[in-house]
Amino acid sequence: MRDNLEKEIEEIKARNKKVEADKAWETSLFRKVLISSFTYIITAIVFYLIGVKNYLASALIPTTGYFLSIQSLPFIKEWWVENRYRK
Repeated sequence: MRDNLEKEIEEIKARNKKVEADKAWETSLFRKVLISSFTYIITAIVFYLIGVKNYLASALIPTTGYFLSIQSLPFIKEWWVENRYRK
């Protein structure tokens, strides 16, 4: 019984560690910059291929929009959590 309980505790700890790592990745600046960079490169290529003038500058618009959309906006998050999970 005790061994089973210790095993379950270790499994919970391992799961919590994985969840914490996943959350850290999702909120990391590295991930945001990496995806924004890929977005910019792909957008610039597509804009070039379809003949957009100033395609490098034009690719900044959707990239900036994407980057802003992935920010956590703490004040909005706080408002949302308070209204959604009021006790």
